[in-house]
Amino acid sequence: MVRKALEFAETLAKVETEFVSLKGKKISFCLHCDYCVRTQKGCVQKDDVSALYPSMEAADAWLLATPVYQGTVSGQLKALLDRCRAVVARNPDAFKNKVGAAIAVGGDRSGGQEPALMALHSFYLANQMIPVSGGPFGANLGGSVWSRDKKAEGAAGDELGMETVCRTVKRLIEVARIVQLERDA
Repeated sequence: MVRKALEFAETLAKVETEFVSLKGKKISFCLHCDYCVRTQKGCVQKDDVSALYPSMEAADAWLLATPVYQGTVSGQLKALLDRCRAVVARNPDAFKNKVGAAIAVGGDRSGGQEPALMALHSFYLANQMIPVSGGPFGANLGGSVWSRDKKAEGAAGDELGMETVCRTVKRLIEVARIVQLERDA
């Protein structure tokens, strides 16, 4: 779904996208040791997360996507987001005014997508980002996809879900452009 969303974004508007998967990456949990706060030199842990920070800081907009695990975001994504503490400890405004949207894929039509989307919006809000959705009547919190427990094949067959993803991506681009105009003014 993310690859389709990025293809849609590139087709819809002249935007540069980057796909980053957490699959196979070593992502340790935040220890809340306060090393990042005390030293402002990043995270004490040395794993694949530090290589992700530059893209996260450079991006004007984020589109985070997650499979639904136990009614919320995957552990890998949650660990990554927790580890972003190291970035904002160094620069509290690192993510300020970046626009963020979200996609959640669940095995059931109502399989936890909304709580997962809300968790991602909460991250955006806590980090001074601007959360967006695809709007009322179906994409209230973002892209919500039903895989019918058939993984990528099932998700690809969810036309209604793909519509919510496209509406969300369209709004993400629209708001990111408004923010960019304000930055350039």
